[in-house]
Amino acid sequence: MAAKGQSELVSNRVAYHHYEISDKFEAGIALKGTEVKSLRENGGSLQESHIRIKSNELWLVGAHIAHYKQGNIQNHEERQDRKLLMHKGEIVRLKGKVAERGYALVPLSMYLKKGKIKILIGLGKGKKAYDKRQELKSKDAKRSIQRELREM
Repeated sequence: MAAKGQSELVSNRVAYHHYEISDKFEAGIALKGTEVKSLRENGGSLQESHIRIKSNELWLVGAHIAHYKQGNIQNHEERQDRKLLMHKGEIVRLKGKVAERGYALVPLSMYLKKGKIKILIGLGKGKKAYDKRQELKSKDAKRSIQRELREM
């Protein structure tokens, strides 16, 4: 997913299974130095995380960033709320969409862009269990067709 000049640090592939993503947004993230160093060593996870809007601010909740190995007593907590940085107008627009249509804000990936760590946010609607099963069936069918075409 990382474009030119970007390197992906952490991704949340499970989000595409649980949510139907309609829009994607880029946001900055406020991190400490040890968090940045740990993420550069691929020491993070977005699997159980989500995004909340509190008093017109975006917060990343439940993301795991491992302790930095060479860190000292100033090392960060692994799971803590982290502030996301977006323009106020964008946050208000997202807040309206989440409130009206029943959408959720889901973190999709963290990546480096021009030396700064950015987070890709997805605006998605939760999938039902039958939607997930149908998607898995269609993937399996496509795989079996490709397998048979290769054998010919």
